Amino acid sequence: MSDDEQKLLLKPALELAELIRKKKISSSELIEISLAKIANDNSQLNAVISTRKAAALKEAGQLEDKGQPFFGVPLLLKGLGQSLKGESETFGNRMFKENKAQMTNNYVKALQHEGFIIIGQTNFPEFGLKNITDSKINGLTCNPWNINYQAGGSSGGAGAAVADGMLPIAAGNDGGGSIRIPASWSGTIGLKPTRGRIPVGPNDWRSWQGASINFALTRSVDDTAALLDSLQTIQPAGVFQVPLNTYGFLNGLKLKPDKIKIGYTTKSPVGTPVDREAISAVENAVSFLNDQGFNTEEIELPTDGVRLMQAYYTMNEGEMAATFNAIQQSTKRELTVDDMEPLTWALYQTGKNVSAAEYSKALYSWDNAAYQMALLHEKYSVILTPATASAAPRIDDPLVSDEDLLKMKQIKELSPRDQKQLIWDQWLPALTRSPFTQQANLTGNPAISLPTHVTAGGLPLGIQFETGKGQEQLLLQIAKLFESNKKFKFLHPTNFKNRN
Repeated sequence: MSDDEQKLLLKPALELAELIRKKKISSSELIEISLAKIANDNSQLNAVISTRKAAALKEAGQLEDKGQPFFGVPLLLKGLGQSLKGESETFGNRMFKENKAQMTNNYVKALQHEGFIIIGQTNFPEFGLKNITDSKINGLTCNPWNINYQAGGSSGGAGAAVADGMLPIAAGNDGGGSIRIPASWSGTIGLKPTRGRIPVGPNDWRSWQGASINFALTRSVDDTAALLDSLQTIQPAGVFQVPLNTYGFLNGLKLKPDKIKIGYTTKSPVGTPVDREAISAVENAVSFLNDQGFNTEEIELPTDGVRLMQAYYTMNEGEMAATFNAIQQSTKRELTVDDMEPLTWALYQTGKNVSAAEYSKALYSWDNAAYQMALLHEKYSVILTPATASAAPRIDDPLVSDEDLLKMKQIKELSPRDQKQLIWDQWLPALTRSPFTQQANLTGNPAISLPTHVTAGGLPLGIQFETGKGQEQLLLQIAKLFESNKKFKFLHPTNFKNRN
């Protein structure tokens, strides 16, 4: 691949669409360049698990210019939760290794409507249950900054693809930080929109009870804003709704958020350690915001982080039990530990013992946290924290001990109380790495990870801004301020050829 072709792929998607529209380059040519980059780099990264060259080129040739903002731009879907009819849909699970999607879901249809040409799928962990990407059927995804480190998860393949410069945007989804964690660890921009902002259905209307939402990872604030403009919707059948931004998120980037108060904290919501580098990333951001005239103040979050995580895990357990009860009915056979990875099995078995009352109580705690945060946002428009508590773990760190791995396989032998304790214990090493992201999923608030820091060890580490429901404009305006002042730290193109 030539340097000019690599530079082309690093341009914002909006610019690429204009180049295609003005016939400076064709969509087909751009697709070929992106696929060549994937073919060259993916053997080291394992970010992309499938491509669809022939179909993509055919779609590009048939695409009509109707003013789509992302006209002819290549896009990678996440292999989970983003169904494209006829393409692989494995959920990262061995039972579905040969499964194909029977329909295209509304989110993917919306992406296609805005002009994207889908060229393949990115890697993810089984059922999106981890903050690293280590699928047993698709393998580990490595970090483009240093292949000895994780890319994050569960949208790890998307983060690695964008950080590596395979293309400017890759779709992801976020149920507990699954966009923002890989954004932090791969040095990209990762927005989780407000619950109800993005199209859902027609086969999944409240993914993880509204905790999970589709969006994307990018290298450009303008791309992020334009994509949010393109995708925002009010669906009559939607369980959750948020008013449309009729002014436009991209238009709103021309304005600076004046007279807002920003609260910040570097304390882990669950009392776990926070790396000095993550603290420094926030302190540097606070210093910059102060220089820009913002009023910042150190705060403590009003929510009970431990209780919230317990409630989050209760949802995970219940949802996995429901999922596998349905699978067991459709396959007409009893499922075993050999049908899935140990964590999935452990959640499934624990979920069998979750009562309706316990599940309802867990969701109540989400709503109570949303109320507490709404009150906090009356004083502080935006909250700043680390995106993750440390940089990415090593690629050989599974974030679970051999002892807990064995216990998960044998979890049926434990009491319901001990099962729940094991879920907490085995997830604690992973939670310690990324304790800041989950709360926004439970409250429904928008949050964004920005790539503002690189550690002494040469790894990216993001900061996170969170605000009230429907207030993505504030997040994007702050992001634009950092971008305009050259505060973003992307992987430099020279590193693509000198990978560790």
